[in-house]
Amino acid sequence: MADEAEYAEERIRAGLAHLLIAAVEASGRARCEIATDANIHKDALRRILQAERSATLGEALRILEASRAAPRAHLLLFLVCGDGQAIDWLQSDLAKFFEEFSTEFPRALCRSLGESVGNVNPRWAKGTANRVARMLADHITELERKDQFLRTFFIGEGGQEHV
Repeated sequence: MADEAEYAEERIRAGLAHLLIAAVEASGRARCEIATDANIHKDALRRILQAERSATLGEALRILEASRAAPRAHLLLFLVCGDGQAIDWLQSDLAKFFEEFSTEFPRALCRSLGESVGNVNPRWAKGTANRVARMLADHITELERKDQFLRTFFIGEGGQEHV
């Protein structure tokens, strides 16, 4: 069970503000542009970023979207891992991958497991996550190997294309 302080409103508000400030700054956009695009008054945005008031779920998603971050991925990372991981992955392809993966994974589980989906045991989660990460690493290594082979095949040693 989570520590009660972990879900204290002030702590959540400060962590979310930390994430949103990082997203706004990483975007390189002016705060007034982000406020306009997020359909939030500029003073409300200022109060949210200073953790003076909590952002609604919709506001947080719109601020992240206006900041050109993957909104669902970053909020999910914030909820699951805290603001540090969400900030580390700002403006990255990894965040976009995580957003797509998080969207597709529940559907993939239902398709693959069918009627057995109810038999999944929570204690398997960590091992499964590690296995999926290893499979992804192996897949990336294989793609890089194939890319190198094709580059060597088509370009050749003399630097001219064989095509």
